[in-house]
Amino acid sequence: MALAFAVLVAFLLGCGGCAQPALKNEADRAARAQQLIDAGNDAYHQGDYRLAVRRYAAAAVVRKDDPAAYYGMGMALSKLGRDEEARAAYQRARDLTQAVGEKPAGGAADVPPEHP
Repeated sequence: MALAFAVLVAFLLGCGGCAQPALKNEADRAARAQQLIDAGNDAYHQGDYRLAVRRYAAAAVVRKDDPAAYYGMGMALSKLGRDEEARAAYQRARDLTQAVGEKPAGGAADVPPEHP
């Protein structure tokens, strides 16, 4: 499971974000990660789960300790039927959240649950 997630993140690292300038400080990284999470949320709400995964993964690359990025990635991967990778992303979000003792807040965590 962890290997599948690592392969996914490595693939996404190679596919995007190369044209972005280096982010100089934590505030810049946090702001860019939030932009990407917001873009992932937009794609998720529009049903474009592949794009959502790419945006959340890019946010996780920019800010590796952001549980919202991994949580959103888990949601989108789940919608794509990529359950093993989704579980790994959810676990990473949980681990990060427990490490800092807080709930995933903002970004992907604000996506409301779907109703049948």
